[in-house]
Order: sequence, then structure tokens, then C-alpha cells
Amino acid sequence: MPDRIMFTMGDIASAEGALSAGCRYFGGYPITPATEIAEWMALRMPEVGGSFVQYEDEIASITSVIGASWTGAKSMTATSGPGVSLMLEAIGLAVMTETPLVLVNIMRGGPSTGQPTRGQQGDVMQPKWGSHGDYQIIALTPASVQEMFDQTVQAFNLSERYRVPVFVLADETVGHMRERLVIPDEKDLKLEYRKLATGDPADFLPFKPDDDLVPPMALLGSKYQFYATGLTHDYRGYPTDKEDVQLELVARLNNKILHNADKIIDLERFMLDDAEIAVVAYGTPSRSARKAIKGAREAGIKAGMLRLKTVWPFPEDAIADLASEVKHIIVAEQNFGQVYYMVKASAAPTPIHLMAKPAGMPQLPHEILDKIREIDSL
Repeated sequence: MPDRIMFTMGDIASAEGALSAGCRYFGGYPITPATEIAEWMALRMPEVGGSFVQYEDEIASITSVIGASWTGAKSMTATSGPGVSLMLEAIGLAVMTETPLVLVNIMRGGPSTGQPTRGQQGDVMQPKWGSHGDYQIIALTPASVQEMFDQTVQAFNLSERYRVPVFVLADETVGHMRERLVIPDEKDLKLEYRKLATGDPADFLPFKPDDDLVPPMALLGSKYQFYATGLTHDYRGYPTDKEDVQLELVARLNNKILHNADKIIDLERFMLDDAEIAVVAYGTPSRSARKAIKGAREAGIKAGMLRLKTVWPFPEDAIADLASEVKHIIVAEQNFGQVYYMVKASAAPTPIHLMAKPAGMPQLPHEILDKIREIDSL
């Protein structure tokens, strides 16, 4: 076990968070700027009795994580945007088979190879819309080294609770910055574990949900026999093309997340009580926004911030409430506008202003402060 207090980078904090959450399988493939997670897992997994495997590509990595999860192991992979592009078909499989897993995406500049050593937030839509079909996903957005640890633990808890893939979306700056990390005692982590099948194997229906819309999970090699497929399936797991089964299944896969959105969504309100201008931000830009808002307050401008620690499911109600409280909303993100369009759809008719910067570096505090002053002068 490393020291409880470390000065380390976000990637390593995420790896330690996974280990503290009980992750005992990591399947990965190197990619900048996420490689340090794999390197740290290769070092630490043998020390905790887990397994690390480096595969030939990202497709093999994610499918191995799905398989490991079905044996009962808390499982994870880590990559960046180009790797996620290759993993998305398997993410759809994991959604349909209700496979718990965690995928950490350290976002870099794109499209394509883009800027491997520069940060961007161009992958926000990828988890939600990258695979095909109607589905819901959970995606968390840490903004510090400590949150890289904390939200990776949270990602495992949510994945286990809802039997769904959970993304940790961190831009490269958060992944590579170095800050103080405090690793809590295990008893303080409040870890969650998937519900396992019980009862007579003869009566077992592997995809029949409980009242919470989540079915208990049988494991490969257990006394329960079952069939898991990406095809539309009934409670037995058997493929079918019946319309009513498809409707019920897809509705349940969506509703087990949507009906619990208030329990999943995590937000921070900063100086919003009397704000007239609100900044909506996540990841590194939220760090700059915090300083900019303090500067605005010193200049007599009533500014505040709603920081998104969860982007999926999207906090539509919170954005609508924010729009009713303020005169203007600024969305600051390292792309040409992804969360911006979600905010715009939720906050109309309040004026929404995009502060886009997909150039490999986040908005600086003085840039956000200048934007706040510009809006205040309207």
C-alpha cells in the first residue's frame, strides 16, 4: 500500500482509486495521456492479488474487461478518445448485457490522432451517443487529483449498483497535473457490490429485474446456467424479436438510470446565491472559472458557477433551475460546444453564451473574467 498522503498525478490517483474500490482486473493498451494508469496498474495489481493484462489493441482490452466482470471481478480499462472510438461497439454490448465496468478516458485533442499531449473536452458526447441504439450511460468529470481518486471509487459504486458501464471523463490537464492526494481508510469508502443471484437455479431468470429495475447477476462458473447476448432477449436471456420484449427491455435499460438520476447527478454550486451571471463548467475550465468568479466579485459583478461533476445523465432540471435564477449563462469548455448545446436546450430562453477553446489548453482565469465583464456590460 502506498502512503495515505501522496503528491502524485491524476492518472495515478485514478488507478489508486480503482484499487481502493476493489478493482482486481485491468485490461488495457497504452495511449497518451492515459498510459500512466496502465503502468501503475501493472505495478500494483500483483501486490493486491489482482491481474493486469496488456492487449494488442483497445478492442481486446474492453472485451476482456467485460469477460472479467462476468467472473465477478470489479474490472476497468483506461484510454483516450481514439481508444474509446474503438471500444464503443463493446460498450453497447456491456449496456445490453448489463455488465458492470469502469472506463477512464483521459481526453486529448482531436479529431483523429489530434494532440496526444494536449487536453481537450471533445469526448463528452462519445459515451452517450457513440454506440448505437437507445441507452443511458453514467459519466463523471473530475477536476482535481483528489477527485480522480474519489470519482473513480464513485464510478465503481455506480457501476455495481446499476449494472452499467461508467465513464470517468478527465481532460489531459487533470490526468497529468500533480497535487496532494489523501487516500481514505477502506472503512470510510462505503464500497458497493453488485447484487448476486440467489435461490433455486431451476427457477433462475438472469434478466428479470427487481423493483429497482436491476436484475441480480449470476457469475460464470457458478451453479446458475444462463445465456447473455447482445441480441434483444427475454428474462431468460434468450434472443427474441418480439416487439413487446424489445420495448420493455430498452425502456428498463434507460429507466434504471433515468429514474435514479437524482441519486447519480453530482453538482457544485459556487457563489450562486445572488448571482446574475453563471458559468457552467467542468474539469479544468472549472478551476479557472473559480478564480475568475472571485475576481468578478471583487469588481462588483455578481457571478457564480455551476460545476458539473456528472455530465451523464445530464442535469437538465438543475440547468433549468439555474436559468430561472440568473440573467446570463456562460458555458466554458475545451471544445466547440458540446455541453453548451445541452445547456441551451435546458435553459431557454435565458441567453446562453459559449466560451469555446478547443486549442489544447484550458481557458485561463483572466480569459473567463474578460468574458464575464463582456456579458455584464450587455
